[in-house]
Order: sequence, then C-alpha cells, then structure tokens
Amino acid sequence: MGVLLLIAGHETTANMIALGTLALLEHPAQLDELRATDDPKLIAGAVEELLWYLHITHSGRRRVATADIEVGGQLVRAGEGLILANDIGNRDPEVFPDPDRLDIHRDARHHVAFGLGVRQCLGQNLARMELQVVHGTRYRRIPTLRLAAGLADIPFKHDGSVYGVYELPVTW
Repeated sequence: MGVLLLIAGHETTANMIALGTLALLEHPAQLDELRATDDPKLIAGAVEELLWYLHITHSGRRRVATADIEVGGQLVRAGEGLILANDIGNRDPEVFPDPDRLDIHRDARHHVAFGLGVRQCLGQNLARMELQVVHGTRYRRIPTLRLAAGLADIPFKHDGSVYGVYELPVTW
C-alpha cells in the first residue's frame, strides 16, 4: 500500500511537473501565454492539455477477453490477453484534431490520463490542483527559466511504471 501511494501520489505528479515544464519550454509561444495570464480557465485548460499530451503511464492496460471479440479486424478469443496502450488512447484524431501538437487552448477534458470508470484515479483532483499551482505560478516567478541542456541530453525514464525524466537541467 505504501509503495502504491508513493508511486500514485508522488511519482506521477512529480514527473508530470517535469515533463510539463519541458513541453512548455519547448513551445515558447504557449509558455509566454501562460506566463502572461492569471486566468484560471486558461491555466486549468493548459494542465488538461499537458495531461492529455504527456500521458505518463506507458505500461498499458492488461485485460483478458471474457468472450470472443473482434478488435480492429483481429479476432481475440475468450481467455486471450490484451495489452492496451494508454498513451495512444489520447491520440485519436477523431476526438482530438491534430493529435501530435501541443495546444493549451484545446478542449482536452476527455483524455484518459487518469483512467476511466471504476478504475479512475482517486487523486486526480489533487493532482490537477498541484499542476495548476505549479504551471500557474512557476513561469511568472522565474520568467527567464530555460533548459540548461539540449533535448537529446535529457535522460528520459523508460524503465519504470511512470514515464518521465531522471533530471531536468534548467537555468535562469
């Protein structure tokens, strides 16, 4: 239980803060817009966009088919396992136009960053609030914040249950 709380309550938000900062530093026009606003709706919308854009659980959802079903033209028989990639759930161009572009004005509220239905994250409201506080204040308090390393030199986490960066070198 303690490990679950540490991963779900700390690792996810900490990695979203670092990845969100990196994404915004890589999109300076949108960062400038966030830096210049105190509009809570724009800040909340930017956080939803970052949650959608940066989905941090890349391990996939594991399920077992309870009956024969066809998925994308492929027959999956009852008892067979499926791994559903979480991050591509947010990349459906029929739901999100131009799905590979960061846009802090997009209505990204229907993302699956916190799961869905009975498996929805219990801490999502706290995570949203933490992200809104960070992204709504950090760039005004440190207006010259910038990367201190090239993107190719930033070590990304691909080996854990939460995607992120091991470190994010910045300067101001």
